[in-house]
Amino acid sequence: MSLPRLYVETTIPSYLTARPSRDIGLAGQQDVTRRWWNDCRDDYELYVSQFVESEASQGDPEMVAARLAKLDGILRLPVTAEALALADELIAAGLVPAKARVDAAHIGVATVHRLEYLLTWNCRHIRNPDKLWQIERLCTRLGYECPRICTPDDLLER
Repeated sequence: MSLPRLYVETTIPSYLTARPSRDIGLAGQQDVTRRWWNDCRDDYELYVSQFVESEASQGDPEMVAARLAKLDGILRLPVTAEALALADELIAAGLVPAKARVDAAHIGVATVHRLEYLLTWNCRHIRNPDKLWQIERLCTRLGYECPRICTPDDLLER
């Protein structure tokens, strides 16, 4: 039996490698991310795209190296014209702002490649509870099944 396929969005390696936050909510999310990574990631076939690698490559060189080390060995999905077209549809529908095109592209790549999960802490543009059902409905209308967009916390509860 094959493992469910999961897209690792950039916030995951960022939370894994960030210095512990003084903000109690963010610190909790970092802890949950580490627990999911250590205890649950082997239950999934992990994927990223060039967008994850590009975003993870920005900033402090020491943190870049740490983030890229977490991504080492994870399969890379190609970014297709179809995935970018879906991202454009999400933006045109007002579900993801144009300034967050890469966030729409994460959804597009994971959806077009028919992954079961998209794992993120980006609850502003990707896992926005007010827009999530609309994103799913748009994907369905366009002939796709949207992956389950979730946080590590959601998957630890499984």
